[in-house]
Amino acid sequence: MMDFNNDIEKCLTVLRNGGLILYPTDTIWGIGCDATNETAIHKIYALKKRADEKSLIVLVADKKDILTHVANPDINVFDHLKTVSKPTTVIYDGGIGLANNLIAKDGSVAIRLTSDPFCKQLIKQFRKPIVSTSANISGHPSPLVFKDIDALIKNGVDYIVQHRQNDLSPANASTIIKWLADGTYIVIRS
Repeated sequence: MMDFNNDIEKCLTVLRNGGLILYPTDTIWGIGCDATNETAIHKIYALKKRADEKSLIVLVADKKDILTHVANPDINVFDHLKTVSKPTTVIYDGGIGLANNLIAKDGSVAIRLTSDPFCKQLIKQFRKPIVSTSANISGHPSPLVFKDIDALIKNGVDYIVQHRQNDLSPANASTIIKWLADGTYIVIRS
């Protein structure tokens, strides 16, 4: 396993102090912060020059985290997630226990159960979900590898993870689905 403990420690310090990190995820490089810290989330919107009514994705490490941050989730979603091969973000109704500016006006929240070892360890040690939004200025293309990330983004975060910076395998954004009350779903982004 890659040694990323130094990155984890530095990220934890930044996250606990309301700062922003630039980090590799199970999809593309992301800008992250404490998903319960409204001020930190506002910093991400400002850095990305993004309208704050556009929701951000939350990463969690375990199924129990979804049960903690979604009021009355349909547990059938877990069976669906076992059948998908691509990382999938699910929009759930009834987001709870997260910063108010992370929950959409309709009360929904976008959550991805990450399988990435670095992200999983970071979230477990932080003991809170973290935000994950593409490392780009709003309206610009999402960078597929670290070297494509705009200097404005790199200069706007408090810590840049060293782990996987040299990985040149182009990544893709996650699939996004909206989980409906009847146990069906709508694909928002494939």
